[in-house]
Amino acid sequence: MTERPPPLADPFAERGRVRRSMRDWAVDTLLFLLAAVVTLLLSMLVWTDPALSPPMAMLDQVLGGLACAALWLRRRWPVGLALALAALSTFSMLVAAAGLVAVFTVVVHRRFPIAAPVVGLHLLAILPYTLLRPDPDLSFWASVLVSVLVYALVVAWGLFVRARRQLVLSLRERVRRAEVEAALREERARGAERERIAREMHDVLAHRISLLSLYAGGLEFRPDAPAADISRAAGAIRSSAHQALEDLREVIGVLRGGPEDAVPERPQPTLTDVPELVAECRRAGMEIELAMPEPAAEPPGGLGRNAYRIIQEGLTNARKHAPGSAVRVTVSGGPGEGLVVDVANAGPARPVAAGARAATKGVRHTATAVPRGGAAPAPGLGDGGALPGGVSPAPGRSAAARGSAVAVPDAAPPVVAVPAAAGLPGSGTGLIGLAERASLTGGRLDHGPADGGGFRLRAWLPWPA
Repeated sequence: MTERPPPLADPFAERGRVRRSMRDWAVDTLLFLLAAVVTLLLSMLVWTDPALSPPMAMLDQVLGGLACAALWLRRRWPVGLALALAALSTFSMLVAAAGLVAVFTVVVHRRFPIAAPVVGLHLLAILPYTLLRPDPDLSFWASVLVSVLVYALVVAWGLFVRARRQLVLSLRERVRRAEVEAALREERARGAERERIAREMHDVLAHRISLLSLYAGGLEFRPDAPAADISRAAGAIRSSAHQALEDLREVIGVLRGGPEDAVPERPQPTLTDVPELVAECRRAGMEIELAMPEPAAEPPGGLGRNAYRIIQEGLTNARKHAPGSAVRVTVSGGPGEGLVVDVANAGPARPVAAGARAATKGVRHTATAVPRGGAAPAPGLGDGGALPGGVSPAPGRSAAARGSAVAVPDAAPPVVAVPAAAGLPGSGTGLIGLAERASLTGGRLDHGPADGGGFRLRAWLPWPA
């Protein structure tokens, strides 16, 4: 809703000394000369008026000259000057021209509640002047009517000038306000773009960097692993770093100067990329159960991308804040009923055995994995299990010292003890960004502790029929 513009200020409403522009000097000089010429013409009638004595005629000329000179003060004290001239116009003819200029000034530069009484006093002054100095050629009421018409013309001219000046000021104010609103809209657009970029950078890079931290933590904990396993883990780190750089390049590309400099965007992830995301996390050692039936229809690109980002952020948070816990990802819904994304993790991983607690003090344990549908551990489990990316644990370590094995739907290299210091700090803005992402699409996001322990993230996104 557009706000109403503030009332226009009077251009000469200020008190004290007024700084005149060249235009003001020209107008003041023109009005002074006009009043002086009219006063000189009327002064010839004063000397020929038999009803006036020579002293009164001389006084009238002196008052007329002073009134014309006082017009130079009309911008500083317009109301006071007009009231003084109204009092003199009750008996003096030669102040009439200066009085009309003073009335014009008040009408132009003062509001109606102030200008109306001043004009009324000048109109009332016509009556005693006509009684004291009647016109020999006109009747009393005819003289009054002529004087009133002259004042009406001056007042109408002043109102026209005031309306025109107010229109100009209003147009200038509208232009200024339009410029301010345009600047605010541009600033809001820039802020929204910065928020979008920050949200994309958080969603994309937090996932990649948390994977890098997990792999690097495993290498730091097992520097004595076989060279082949270390090589495989280093290759996984290199691949994840390469993907992180590609994602960063894609996000920063929107900050380039123009379309000709923009980096072509890669296809945005959708729901069809969720299995690959889950598989990537499983390769890093997470225990994930994915329940995502084939949708009846392909979701729109924006809907699938938002659902992917929500799942990605949920898995990243589970990896950062509850390492070793089992995570269940559920995607359901369809056209008309909306898309429901549910990411829940169980409580923290079970603590290590008492006998191995001393050997693993300060170490956080996560889960190992076995193949789908089988009770036997995957090759390399037990004392020869692998670290993230295939790095094997130290020979002779017991299973209790490395954490318990938990079955997952797909085979994945197990993740064993990683130093607690290897965890990444949370910024606390991931869930805020997800809530904003969901609300922008008309959906909602709920998160909090789950029944029986753990954490649950649930989002509903509208899916048009």
